[in-house]
Amino acid sequence: MHKNRSIRQLANFILLAMMTGCATSTRDARDPLENWNRDVQLFNDNLDEYVGKPIANGYQWIMPSFADRGVTNFFSNINDIGVTINDLLQFKLSQAGMDGSRFIVNTVAGIGGFIDVAEMIDLPKHEEDFDQTLGVWGLPTGPYLVLPLFGPSSPRGIGGLIGDAAMNPVNYLDSGIITGSLSAVNWTDFRADNLGTEKAADEAALDRYEFFKNAYLQRRNYLVHDGNVPEEEKDELELDENNP
Repeated sequence: MHKNRSIRQLANFILLAMMTGCATSTRDARDPLENWNRDVQLFNDNLDEYVGKPIANGYQWIMPSFADRGVTNFFSNINDIGVTINDLLQFKLSQAGMDGSRFIVNTVAGIGGFIDVAEMIDLPKHEEDFDQTLGVWGLPTGPYLVLPLFGPSSPRGIGGLIGDAAMNPVNYLDSGIITGSLSAVNWTDFRADNLGTEKAADEAALDRYEFFKNAYLQRRNYLVHDGNVPEEEKDELELDENNP
């Protein structure tokens, strides 16, 4: 009887060791701070649920579609300043010319950017930010990191946020009230425009945290390489996704 119990205990110990070993080997190397990140994402999600979404829904309900589009165009036009600077920092001179032209055309002919005239004359909008610039310069992403209020990021992403803030002329206005108000409107407009996108993502995701982590890391890698992700990095990403 004692012998059988010892055998069962030994079997349970071996099984537990195997399970622990599997858990350790499949841990996502890109996400060493997973416990912290999940807690911060939960905080952000709750804040968004009780504050962000109601504000965004109210904004969407109040704003006529043409006015909503105008506000989006206005902030997109301001963003083209930073896009052009990052084009130059990445030595994309032809693209810098197009993005700089977009800003001039929309500012002058588009009434301060509320109308996207550049789109009408086939001047495409590009997406460049300082995080991408740092990546082009060879700085690695670093571990995945969820920031309070800001959401998915990384050590390089934090540097990108600081650089982008330095390139945004809104942050240099004399009045802090005006700067804060414009930033609040920009955030509200962005959140309202993405209500449907997030709902679709929530319905598709088995694990919301893993979904947003992989989406963020894939998108940043895609943008840094302008869509031409090296095959070895694709293989590494697929391996990490299969071992959450």
